[in-house]
Amino acid sequence: MPRSVNHVASKAKRKKILGLTKGYFGARKNVWTVAKNTWEKGLTYAYRDRKNKKRNFRALWIQRINAAARLEGMSYSKLMGALHKAGIEINRKVLADLAMNHPEAFKAVVERAKNA
Repeated sequence: MPRSVNHVASKAKRKKILGLTKGYFGARKNVWTVAKNTWEKGLTYAYRDRKNKKRNFRALWIQRINAAARLEGMSYSKLMGALHKAGIEINRKVLADLAMNHPEAFKAVVERAKNA
C-alpha cells in the first residue's frame, strides 16, 4: 500500500509561515527551514520584548519626571518621597505626561508636595 501523506495540509502550513516571513532578507523569506526558524525566533523576541517594553517606558517616565523636577529644584527621589508623604497618589505615567505637556500643572503638583 502506498504511503499516505496529507500534502494539502502540509503545503498550507508551509505557505502560511512563508507568508508570515514575507519581507525578510535573503533566504529568511523563501527557504522553508530558514523561514520557520526565523519566525519561531521572532515569536520569542516578541514575547520577551512585551515584558521589556514595560521596563523601558517606566525608565523613560522616570527620566522625564527627574528632568522636570530638577527644573523645580528637587531631585526625582525627593519628589517621589514628598508626594508619598503628602498622600498624593499619582502614577509615573501621568506625572511624566504632566511634566512634558502641562508644565504648569506639574509645577502645581510639586508645590503641593513641597508644602505638605
